[in-house]
Amino acid sequence: MNKDFPRIITLLRKERGLSQKQASNDLDISQALLSHYEKGIRECGLDFLVKIADYYGVSCDYLLGRTPQRNGATLNIEDIPEYSENEAEASSRIQMLSILNKKILMNSTAILLDMAAKTASKKLMTSTSNYLMLANYRIFRKLYSGNESNPQALFSVPQMLFSNYSKALMEMEEAKLDNAAKGKKETAGLKTSSDLITKDFPKESSSLFNLIQYAEKEIKQKL
Repeated sequence: MNKDFPRIITLLRKERGLSQKQASNDLDISQALLSHYEKGIRECGLDFLVKIADYYGVSCDYLLGRTPQRNGATLNIEDIPEYSENEAEASSRIQMLSILNKKILMNSTAILLDMAAKTASKKLMTSTSNYLMLANYRIFRKLYSGNESNPQALFSVPQMLFSNYSKALMEMEEAKLDNAAKGKKETAGLKTSSDLITKDFPKESSSLFNLIQYAEKEIKQKL
């Protein structure tokens, strides 16, 4: 049984503010049967899959969790906005993968910072920015220090201390972010959905949705 289908059809219904009774009436099935589909108790047939895809205006692949794009499109480099004029010059597979990942990360980070800015909360914005900067610092330093001939004078924090200290700081910033995000006043401006994210960030949203899909795929493989 597909594990994504129940979650996604429930999400779509709630995003549209529909009750199970209203949705089941529109789909011409009983409310009990729709409830079973949403809970994953029963698996629907192909006819209903197509019917509910048409009802919510999404692709069957999206309902089955095969793509984060509601129209069923797959993510291509051409579909993501450029952030550098020189990226199109890359030709090798690794370079092309680098381009794709850079665009996913750049666009997703832009959305995160814009969302944090909407809260008008200095604490939330600061914690979000600090966490992201520390993550980039840690990665850069590990890559830079991989070649022992690179001069360590670039850094003022000793090599033997930076990893644990920066990791601890990231955990502190994450705790601050969690605390700030629980404030009703701070998060009042964060009421959103995948539909609204697509509307607010038409060029960048596909990057974020692909990032979510990748991250959750990795997590589920470890469960």
